[in-house]
Amino acid sequence: MKYLSQLLIIFAFTFLGEALSALLPLPIPASIYGLLLLFLALKTKLLRVEQVETAGNMLISLLPLLFVAPMVDLMDCWDVMKNALLPSLAVIVVSTVFIFYLSGRVTELVLQKKEEKHHE
Repeated sequence: MKYLSQLLIIFAFTFLGEALSALLPLPIPASIYGLLLLFLALKTKLLRVEQVETAGNMLISLLPLLFVAPMVDLMDCWDVMKNALLPSLAVIVVSTVFIFYLSGRVTELVLQKKEEKHHE
């Protein structure tokens, strides 16, 4: 009964996220709304962690099962994917390095602006 009541609480927040997604014209997935609502309920103490912890841990333990089917599908498509593997890896590496560089530059600029304001 403990699992059922905790799952119902989690599903209620999922449903609220679906409702918000239908009502608001923002391009945000319903699952994100549900997670944010659950987070806010936990942070504001409307909901205690103990009220969802057991079911949440169970759902997290089942999470790897959700990745089995997509991985099997990827293995079935290997003949198609192997030709795109090298270009895909190149794009991933180059874009990752670019994002690292860009993030560093933005951080430097923000710190410089903060330092300038501090010295004024």
